[in-house]
Amino acid sequence: MDLFDYMRETKKEKESPLASRLRPTTLDEVVGQRHIIGKDKLLYRAIAADKLSSLIFYGPPGTGKTTLAKVIANTTKADFEQINATSAGKKDMEAVIAQAKERIAMYGKKTILFIDEIHRFNKGQQDYLLPFVEDGTVILIGATTENPYFEVNRALISRSIIFELKPLSAEDIEELLRRAVYDEKKGMGAYHGEIEPEALHFLADICGGDARSALNAVELALLTTPPSEDGKIHITLAVAEECIQKRNVRYDKDGDNHYDIISAFIKSMRGSDPDAAVYYLARMVYAGEDPKFIARRIMICAAEDVGMADPNAMTVAASAAQILERVGMPEGRIPLAEAAVYVATAPKSNASYMAINRAMSAVEKIQIGKVPAHLQDSHYNGASQMGRGIGYKYAHDYPGHYVKQQYLPDELVGMKFFEPGDNGYEKELKKYMEFCQKL
Repeated sequence: MDLFDYMRETKKEKESPLASRLRPTTLDEVVGQRHIIGKDKLLYRAIAADKLSSLIFYGPPGTGKTTLAKVIANTTKADFEQINATSAGKKDMEAVIAQAKERIAMYGKKTILFIDEIHRFNKGQQDYLLPFVEDGTVILIGATTENPYFEVNRALISRSIIFELKPLSAEDIEELLRRAVYDEKKGMGAYHGEIEPEALHFLADICGGDARSALNAVELALLTTPPSEDGKIHITLAVAEECIQKRNVRYDKDGDNHYDIISAFIKSMRGSDPDAAVYYLARMVYAGEDPKFIARRIMICAAEDVGMADPNAMTVAASAAQILERVGMPEGRIPLAEAAVYVATAPKSNASYMAINRAMSAVEKIQIGKVPAHLQDSHYNGASQMGRGIGYKYAHDYPGHYVKQQYLPDELVGMKFFEPGDNGYEKELKKYMEFCQKL
């Protein structure tokens, strides 16, 4: 590093955002993630002993993936290289690999390669790394906000230990915020700020476990709020609300969190909890989910989980989807909420869903001959001479508009596909079907 590089790094350190300046340099300074870096945990012991194998850090933004990589960089005796998959290409990786080979050959020194947002690399780029991870040329540390089992090549996963980072607790965020306000070395203690308890609790709660979001709000508050008469900058609840403005809802429309929320939404409707259903609906709407996707899931739930216990549920769900298309958002959230509440509070039955599944299985597994002759189409010349439709009994000619005759193919006679339960309208269907069987 020459003088100019040193000056650049020094200036960068002083002028970088608060969240970056507060990054810990040792394991003991790390806040949160005790489930993986507690002193009795594997990762803590491996970092402390400088005996790392390839790792993948997986978790939402602001939970400390890059922080842990920086801690490793400060504690390891190996050389540490960092690239970001959003801007790096194969040439960048080739340069790192060449240097890593040279270090091993000349000095017997290992290289740790940290790849931020590794899920951004395509399959070919990830495959390029594989032989060098396998032979120990580099120790890979990947960081990703996406589920690595979906986004990272299986071969790389099989050669790495995956650590899932959790959103920081409110208590963890509060500790970081206090450091930010009062620490004069790394934080903004020189600004002589004071953060009120209500503001501290508010920011810790509203950031959704994302430390970066909370720290950015505190930094903005200290930089833009004038000192009071006592010479201190007071971060009140009103100041905190103004600096963060909107709750940081964790919701990635392309990641596994997307599927977790929609799963919770559907299970809440299926479980007859309208409050939970409306909450998860609001969370999706707030985060900008495609409302047509939500409408489709409500229609599917109405068909699969309500079914014939309340056939009107599908009508309500379909109407909500149509209204949504006509009025758009944000008003479209209202019919979506009505449909979600209706489906959640409707009596439940999956008898229709099970019936089509059983029927599909029969179609797949049982070889069927012809449709019974009396059910075959007879509306064309020569059909009767071929025996088509002969013997068919027209139901409306009989009492109760019902008559017993064989409808299933010969191979399926006696099989039951639809078995109504005792919920809602299905109870009436069950009575009617039992009545028919007695005729």
